[in-house]
Amino acid sequence: MDGIYDRQAPKRPVNLSLNEDLVRRAESLTGNLSERVEKLLADYVATEERERDERGRRLDATIAALNEFDAIHGSFADQYLDDL
Repeated sequence: MDGIYDRQAPKRPVNLSLNEDLVRRAESLTGNLSERVEKLLADYVATEERERDERGRRLDATIAALNEFDAIHGSFADQYLDDL
């Protein structure tokens, strides 16, 4: 997870509403719930950012392919513009 976020940034309290039983059970499984939640949140952010970047790359590739097709074959709309 190194490099995903600034580990030296100051901590701040946040107000979350979580199921009391779930929190109690999670606390019994980990020594530091805040640290564990921070790790899970960092993993989530990294995954979402990777997926967003991948969607952007696929979109860029699609646009490039359509532009290449248009340069070779012309626009699909050209046949209709001639009729106007």
